Amino acid sequence: MRRRFIALCISLLCASAAAPAHAAVSVSIGINVPAYPRMVVVPGYPVYYAPSLGANFFFYDGMYWVFAGDSWYMSSWYNGPWAIVGPAYVPYYVLRVPVRYYMAPPLYFRGWQRGAPPRWGHYWGPQWEQQH
Repeated sequence: MRRRFIALCISLLCASAAAPAHAAVSVSIGINVPAYPRMVVVPGYPVYYAPSLGANFFFYDGMYWVFAGDSWYMSSWYNGPWAIVGPAYVPYYVLRVPVRYYMAPPLYFRGWQRGAPPRWGHYWGPQWEQQH
């Protein structure tokens, strides 16, 4: 299911490159990545993060993931184009990355254990938590 969703997003992103600018699917996320960032593996996870970017920037399973402004974004390339992704479609391993690897954590991460994953269920509600 996840791979189908990712394939759909990639095909939409590719189609948007040939479409007029007003029909583009990509969004601006306010992160400037002019060159490929140094990526470091998150210990114990098949996920990489970019410690020098100052952003919540991850790589997993061939896709780049950014958490900015309380939303998740994905791209097949390190500098976009970016597509917004609902929390239900963010890969499990990306959501399980410990708080310490978020280089620009939101304020509500304060007080959460740095060595533990974010408490998404606390933030997104019990219905989301039951589904995950």
